[in-house]
Amino acid sequence: MTRELKLNGKTVTVDAPDGTPLLWVIRDELKLTGTKFGCGVAACGACTVHVDGQPTRSCQTYVEDLEGAEVTTIEAVGADPIGAAVQQAWTELDVVQCGYCQSGQIMSAVGLLSENPKPTADDIDSYMWGNACRCATYQRIRAGVQRAAEILEG
Repeated sequence: MTRELKLNGKTVTVDAPDGTPLLWVIRDELKLTGTKFGCGVAACGACTVHVDGQPTRSCQTYVEDLEGAEVTTIEAVGADPIGAAVQQAWTELDVVQCGYCQSGQIMSAVGLLSENPKPTADDIDSYMWGNACRCATYQRIRAGVQRAAEILEG
């Protein structure tokens, strides 16, 4: 079924039947591979994108539920000042180890800082708990979020 989505600030036409997870539309149909498949059951966070500004697991979000919604992927999050600050902090602190989970981590960090511009370590841990990192870079991720908050503060 042909439908239109608003993705990364542009209207795109996709051919996807009802029941197709957004993740597969993004990766397979639109060829944007920054959003990763992790578990397929919304438990790891690797597939996190923003839907209307909220971190959302794209593996369990169906294309038919997105009419009128604005979807942002890792490819465009840096156009937002908070996204740019998070990406800058990740680079400055060399947060990434293997990198597989990091697009989801960044998308969640942007969501956190959008809601809470000065999070404590506990706030960060609580908000980010659903994003798994097999390399266990959690301390660097926490430091990255704290550094992004500093960048945004000026």
